[in-house]
Amino acid sequence: MKFKKTRYGRTGRVKTAHGFFKTPSFMTIATRGAVKTLEASEVKKFGADIILSNTYHLYLRPGLEILRKHKGLHNFMKWSGPILTDSGGYQVFSLTKIRKLTEAGAEFKDPLTGKVHILTPEKVIDIQRVIGSDIMMVLDECPPYPATRSYVQKSMELTTRWALRCLEHKKKKRVRNQKLFAIVQGGIYLDLRERHAEELTKYNFDGYAIGGLAVGEPEEKMYASIKAALKFLPKNKPRYLMGVGYPHQIVRAVKFGVDMFDCVLPTRNARHGNLFIWKNFSLKGKFYGTLNIRNEKFACDTCSIDSLCDCPTCKTYSRGYVRHLFKIDEMLGQKLATVHNVRFYQKLMEVLRAKT
Repeated sequence: MKFKKTRYGRTGRVKTAHGFFKTPSFMTIATRGAVKTLEASEVKKFGADIILSNTYHLYLRPGLEILRKHKGLHNFMKWSGPILTDSGGYQVFSLTKIRKLTEAGAEFKDPLTGKVHILTPEKVIDIQRVIGSDIMMVLDECPPYPATRSYVQKSMELTTRWALRCLEHKKKKRVRNQKLFAIVQGGIYLDLRERHAEELTKYNFDGYAIGGLAVGEPEEKMYASIKAALKFLPKNKPRYLMGVGYPHQIVRAVKFGVDMFDCVLPTRNARHGNLFIWKNFSLKGKFYGTLNIRNEKFACDTCSIDSLCDCPTCKTYSRGYVRHLFKIDEMLGQKLATVHNVRFYQKLMEVLRAKT
C-alpha cells in the first residue's frame, strides 16, 4: 500500500489478492452480489476498480452453500477485481426492530422466513472467508443519531471487543490473502472518536474505517468527527469513510485525507430518476447539480442528460427518451439512469485523483 500526500489530499494504490485499486476510490454498491440493473463487466467499464458487497445479506441469500459451490463471490458474479464486504454493522443500526445485541454478537430475524441468525465476530470472519472478499470488515455496532454519550461510549467499547475477536479469529484461521479493516466509532463526540481511533491503531489491522456517520447528524458535525478520527489513523494504511456520500462531502473528505468511500446514492437515486449533473470539473463551489428526469419539463427535451458526461447514456439518448422510459415503467430507464450516476461518481474520483 503506497500513499502520496499532495496539495489536495493524497493518492495511492492498494494491493489486494485480486489486483490493485487506485485511491481516492468510490466503491459502487453490490449489496447482494449485483449492482442493480448492471452487469459486473459494465461496472468495470464505467471506471470502478473495487465494489462493495454485504456479508449479512449474502449470508441470508444466496447462502454459504451456494457461494462455496461457486468458489466465492468473485466467480459467482463474474467480477475479477477487488471486493470489500461490510460485515453487517449497518444492519445492526438499520434493522433495530428485528435484532438484539449481546456481548456474543448480533441476533437477527430473517425478515422473509422469520428464522433467527446470530452473527458473532468469529462468524462474520468465517462468512467473509467463504465470500472470498479482498477486504473484510470487523463486526461493529453503528449507534443511531441522536444517542447519549453513555450509550455511544458503551457501543464503542463493544465494537473494540468485537474487533479484537475478529482479528484474533483471522490469525487463528491463518487468513493471509484477505485484509481486515477495523471501524472507528464514537458518534459525534470528538473525544470518543479520537480515543477509539488511537486505541484501534495499537493493533495491526490492515486499514481503518470511520463508521457511524451520515446517519442524520448535521453535516458540520460529520466533518468534525472525520477530522477527529483521522488525527490518529496511520498514514501508511487505507482510510475508509463508510456510507458517505454526496459529491461535495466526498471532495471535502478527500481534502482531509480519506482514501475510500461507498454510498447507495448513485444507484438508489438513479432508480428513482434522480440524476447527478456536472456544472464544472473545478470541484469548487456548486460544481454539480441534480435533476429529476421524471419531470414534465423534460418530455420534449432533445438534449443529453449531461453535456459534460462521457457515459453511454449521455452519448446516445435524450432526456426526453429517458423520461419516457420512466413514465412507462420500462426497466431500461432505470438502467440508463444507473449507468449515468455510476459513471458520474467514478468520473468524480478520476478528477479527484488528477487534482491531488
